[in-house]
Amino acid sequence: MASSLKNLSDHSHTAIPNSAGKRFGIVVSEWNIEITGSLRDAAIKTLLESGVHQNDILVKYVPGSFELTFGAQFLCEDNSFDSIICLGCVIQGETRHFDFICDAVANGITNVSLKYNKPVIFGVLTTNTLQQAQDRSGGKHGNKGIEAAFTAIKMVALK
Repeated sequence: MASSLKNLSDHSHTAIPNSAGKRFGIVVSEWNIEITGSLRDAAIKTLLESGVHQNDILVKYVPGSFELTFGAQFLCEDNSFDSIICLGCVIQGETRHFDFICDAVANGITNVSLKYNKPVIFGVLTTNTLQQAQDRSGGKHGNKGIEAAFTAIKMVALK
């Protein structure tokens, strides 16, 4: 099981391409902001470490994870970004709402990426508990914000 690993965000074995001159948009869900704020901070730090200038990172906020898709579409329409990173956190509750939101967001982000021929990155935690979200947003399993930024950097370099 992947979660048995101590730090799932360790990419020390893979070179991070220099991304100087590239522009990145980050769309952050305000729902579970204590989690998504940590994802955001880690993503920004990773982008900066790869050579992205602070002025080439734009952060926008949306109310919840469901709205990430539309926020990503707005930034894609700008056409000045090389990649968009979507950061959210959906925690399982007592109803099927979790399933509908997670499915809609995953499909929506994929559709926006294909529509605009641009890497739109799924950096959404879909966990069973708050503790699992905390473990993946700077806790014992690393920070998925790092992974989302790393994915964006690699996909921009691929293109």
